[in-house]
Amino acid sequence: MAVVSTVFARNVSLLVRRRTVALGFLVLATIVVLAVFAPLVTPYSPNKLSIIHRLQPIGPQHWFGTDGFGRDVFSRTIYAGRLSLLVGGAVVVAASMLGVGLGLFSGFFRRLDPILSRLVDAMMSFPDILLAVAVVAALGPSLAAVIVALSIVYAPRMARVVRASTLVISELPYVEAARALGVSTSRIMTRHILRNLVSPILVQATFIFANAMLAEAGLSFLGLGVDPSVPTWGTMLADGRQYVGQADWLTLFPGIAILLAVLSLQLIGDGLRDLMDPRLKKDI
Repeated sequence: MAVVSTVFARNVSLLVRRRTVALGFLVLATIVVLAVFAPLVTPYSPNKLSIIHRLQPIGPQHWFGTDGFGRDVFSRTIYAGRLSLLVGGAVVVAASMLGVGLGLFSGFFRRLDPILSRLVDAMMSFPDILLAVAVVAALGPSLAAVIVALSIVYAPRMARVVRASTLVISELPYVEAARALGVSTSRIMTRHILRNLVSPILVQATFIFANAMLAEAGLSFLGLGVDPSVPTWGTMLADGRQYVGQADWLTLFPGIAILLAVLSLQLIGDGLRDLMDPRLKKDI
């Protein structure tokens, strides 16, 4: 355990030594803390109506102004981060489980490879947002439908990464030795192959997290997300369209929130990729 802790601390130190990665961690940590402690941070309820205060500009009482119903934009932006983080995390877990399973079986069992590879290719032949819209339309707009749709969309990306790595690892001498010694297939797949796939899986998961948050905002913007009464960055952008030029803050702050969240995850993903690639690690 001491060795593992030392290696982990050293890797974290290498990551945060890069200013861009440290900035990504700082921004993401800030978003998570604000979302978790939203009731303590926000001055108003996100759905509190006040028609007499509608479309008020940025000021000391309303830091980000108010929307067309007099709701505080700052409070709604902070609360909307909860849903985006929830969707992103759930999609990462579901897409990783499905993608790792498909990729591992496709790369290890060569007879299944043509079938599973064609399935993955067929899923990736559709544009991401189009496939997500089709799945949500079939299931009906809801939080569960959004998570299922985005998991189906991003699972093939994980499957391709895992399949490519599995094809290489399964031909290495220690795997061949394990087969010769009569080690069971399940043990080879879990202890000798899957354990060595942690690095590419983690890197791909950060990119899926970012893309899932962005796609959720897009679905909400199109009216295919969660209930409109639940604040999300996408629905806030959709609601602010009619006030562009009159109340630009309605779209400015949710847009900045999406930008910061996605950019921070992309910076962290790039840092993880560089750290876990021996050819790039020396440059960190």
